[in-house]
Amino acid sequence: MNISLQGKTALVCGSTQGIGLATAKELALLGAECILLARNESALQEAVSGLDSSRGQQHSYAVADFTDPDAVGQAVTQLVSKKRITILVNNTGGPAAGPVIDAPVESFESAFRQHLVVNHLLVQALVPTMKEDGYGRIINIISTSVKVPLHNLGVSNTIRGAVASWAKTLANELAADGITVNNVLPGFTSTKRLESLAAILASNRGITRKEQEALMAGEVPAKRFGHAEEIAAVAAFLATPAAAYVNGTSIPVDGGRTGSI
Repeated sequence: MNISLQGKTALVCGSTQGIGLATAKELALLGAECILLARNESALQEAVSGLDSSRGQQHSYAVADFTDPDAVGQAVTQLVSKKRITILVNNTGGPAAGPVIDAPVESFESAFRQHLVVNHLLVQALVPTMKEDGYGRIINIISTSVKVPLHNLGVSNTIRGAVASWAKTLANELAADGITVNNVLPGFTSTKRLESLAAILASNRGITRKEQEALMAGEVPAKRFGHAEEIAAVAAFLATPAAAYVNGTSIPVDGGRTGSI
């Protein structure tokens, strides 16, 4: 099974912590040269220094805030002028929690820009090189909410579903060029995002965050939260030559929690 990424360059978004950073680490271990894209330069520098470079990779980073699509567009334009990027990992923090009925219209608009619009700008910039090379991997880190909406995540459920539909459409359009598009759907994963969500739910219920986390873990057949590295391993596999015939899928990595087939 060919899982080597030596000689390939990956752009990994939201990669200074959590699933994004874990994915960059896995890609580097498989031989990829990684470019990390996020808004915090000092955190980017630290993250790059922790990536494996045993195959001579020259890892780097670019600074952009995903709430500003124009800034992301400028950053990726500069990157493609210097590097042939054939792996893209779209990943960014989710919208604020809360019931969908209470969400202001502006929250949908900002989330749409941050997630779908930014993803689309990145894809449009990178696909020409992928087509020339006959190899491309577009991997979107989304959420299991694209299969079963999650409680108290109204805006997130809505926007994540839009991204999944966009990705499936893109997969159909690009497959003949050797480019695959797939979604990784993390379930409850031990990240700062999960801690924040658990704290909100705990406050609503009048219990501690630890008690809330225990309730959430109890919903998972595996009876625990996932680790970022476990999500990253699936994303990294999708980037490899071995995954060439996996296309247009949305893969839950959730310990079995999602209540659909």
